[in-house]
Amino acid sequence: MSLGSSIAGLFGRSPITPLQKHYETVHACTEALVPFFEAVIAEDWERARECQKAVAELENQADTLKREFRKNLPNSLFLPMPRTDLLDMVGMQDRVANKAKDIAGLMLGRQMRIPAPVAEDMLAFVRRAIDASAQTMTAINELDELIETGFGGQVVKLIERMLEELDRIEGDTDEQQIRIRATLFSQEKDWPPVDMIFLYQIVDWVGDLADRAQKVGGFLQMLVAR
Repeated sequence: MSLGSSIAGLFGRSPITPLQKHYETVHACTEALVPFFEAVIAEDWERARECQKAVAELENQADTLKREFRKNLPNSLFLPMPRTDLLDMVGMQDRVANKAKDIAGLMLGRQMRIPAPVAEDMLAFVRRAIDASAQTMTAINELDELIETGFGGQVVKLIERMLEELDRIEGDTDEQQIRIRATLFSQEKDWPPVDMIFLYQIVDWVGDLADRAQKVGGFLQMLVAR
């Protein structure tokens, strides 16, 4: 069964289910960055190429699910949330996967080496950014329960606590980003300037990955509050 026909069938129950399915794919795309970065740090470019291909395939799957979501979302007065909000939500989700693909594509294309003094911190930074995406997915997966309870107070409070934790995780990535940039600064004299420029860009993009996941959570919080 194709992704398209699969997600179309999910709409018989609720638009929330395919929204959740989309973010599961988005999150899998971000998770694939961990083995990719491990391969880059080891300078194993054959393995890095395989991992980048996995990231790209998952991003393509997320794109397909996004298009099918938009195509199959009914023009109904009985949707649990405004149609425009649901369309905005899936677009915001998709941008998380887009950034993961950008990161892997640039690093592989340039065969970017990561300085040894920053390698461990960089991998921890990537993992924490992925934690932000995981927390977003956990909150999104509570949406169907929220709707079933008629936006009941206990579920709303649960989602709000999850999103508070998401904010804390994203704050951690901000602090990690500052430390990594400081370490890179100390290494600048030993590395070609162009290589260092692109390393700083990757650090910014990993931070942006966490930011984008947080923005999805922020949009979800707005929907819950309506």
